Amino acid sequence: MLNFPSFSAPLSPSFLHEKPLFCHNSSSSNGFSLNKEGFKGPSGEIHVILGPMFAGKTTTLLRRVRAESLDGRRVAIIKSDKDTRYGLESIVTHDGEKFPCWPLSHLSSFKQRIGPDVYDKLEVIGIDEAQFFGDLYDFCSEVADYDGKTVIVAGLDGDYLRRRFGSLLDIIPIADSVTKLNARCELCDKRALFTLRKTGETKTELIAGADVYMPVCRKHYVSGQVVKETTRTILEKQKDQCGSLLS
Repeated sequence: MLNFPSFSAPLSPSFLHEKPLFCHNSSSSNGFSLNKEGFKGPSGEIHVILGPMFAGKTTTLLRRVRAESLDGRRVAIIKSDKDTRYGLESIVTHDGEKFPCWPLSHLSSFKQRIGPDVYDKLEVIGIDEAQFFGDLYDFCSEVADYDGKTVIVAGLDGDYLRRRFGSLLDIIPIADSVTKLNARCELCDKRALFTLRKTGETKTELIAGADVYMPVCRKHYVSGQVVKETTRTILEKQKDQCGSLLS
């Protein structure tokens, strides 16, 4: 066992849990994979947590990362710098639970930001709001296949129109496990599979909370979309009529 200086800093992006380095048995090939240079290193893993908003994805991610830390592994968490709702240098659950993180626009910059020496000592990397990272597939495959690290990824699998969101679904074929979480429908308390946007905004990326989004079941998603479309049609007709009267 080797001990390294602590890299901890409360609520700082340089946060790392100080833990002893785990030494693999070099006489066995179990749990090892070939890196780009052809040398054997520890075999990595990819675990995906997905679902609609308010399903507990970030909570589940934090629980898994903390369990890895308590098990003696060095951990770090990354989130998209697009999400500034609760500050940049922490990920925060809807219940207010916080954890330090590295806010990034591209995952490819992580190794440089954290430093190669610190990166090499990392064993577990968590990624929150993964749908916002365009280089998610390349990063996860690189980190797990060649660097031997465990990657735990959490994010939305679909947008407010129930279409694929970002590249999260692209890593399903290379994942060791996939966990699909559900929320509770805000209208009937049944299982919620989808996220309904309550406003008329149509752009895909609209970062907000319960003021804009709500988890709904299939029935209320469909009826909610019908209501929104009917309302939009009525408003457009009223606008046209007002324009005709003024012309």
